[in-house]
Amino acid sequence: MKRNFAMDIWYVDDRCINCDAARQFAPDLIGEIEGKSQMLRPPRDEQEARRLHAAVFACPTRSIRPTAGQPDPELDPFPMALDNGVLICGHNSRHTAGANSYLLMRPSGTVMMIDTPRWSRELAERYAATGPVTDVLLTHRDHAAHGRRYADHFCARLWIHEGDLDAAPDADHVIQGLQPVEICEGVTAHPLPGHTQGSVLYVADDRYCFSGDSFYWSRTTRDLEVADSVTWYSIEELATSLTRTAGRLRFEWVLPGHGDRHRLTADEMSWRLTALAQRTRLLRPRPVDFTAVRW
Repeated sequence: MKRNFAMDIWYVDDRCINCDAARQFAPDLIGEIEGKSQMLRPPRDEQEARRLHAAVFACPTRSIRPTAGQPDPELDPFPMALDNGVLICGHNSRHTAGANSYLLMRPSGTVMMIDTPRWSRELAERYAATGPVTDVLLTHRDHAAHGRRYADHFCARLWIHEGDLDAAPDADHVIQGLQPVEICEGVTAHPLPGHTQGSVLYVADDRYCFSGDSFYWSRTTRDLEVADSVTWYSIEELATSLTRTAGRLRFEWVLPGHGDRHRLTADEMSWRLTALAQRTRLLRPRPVDFTAVRW
């Protein structure tokens, strides 16, 4: 018998922290209403049910629930391929405000983890099954919560910038200054102070940009944006960093910690990033306001 997915009743409970992670996977099923995620409608078919379950297993508070029973663990898609060389980890952590994390596959068969999902040994073993993880790359202090545990489990090297070193004082490699640093062949760290003093972008193969919380793709504006209302260190410094860095970056995918992912040609990403730097120079500091972010 063919299952009627529209009969399944789902809701978002009051633990939602409005991190946007779930809405990224199922924006047609889950929307933002009064600063919280809300179900817009039930899934209509298997494909939509799978998108909903991706949202369920990304949500850091497990707030998306059926009124009867439990989400189907067989529909947990993570780690989930975004492209031939990148998987998204899912299982976002409340300790990183629900940030996304990624696995970067290298031609040698090794893997790098960029930022971290919530910690559990079962998840760590699941991620390790994709290949030997050699490095855990932290984009900034907000996403450092589980870095040491994952690095130790994988026997991997933990990286962070000196500006945020107090968030991971036992890091194995400390990125210094403002100049690009080669992590390994094809992978470069670009210091980008602004969101925090030690924010870093990691760019791989002129294809992938792991932007942390420095910039993201907005579903609202259909463009690259900065989250200026939650820039902890300095919006002026972020503008300076973007201006300094935009001309040297080449990538097709923007893969942020918060905000949506998107792929364009490298040329289009380049001019959009330059335009973002110009727009950011016009911004001025304002009080922290999570509800002001245009996801």
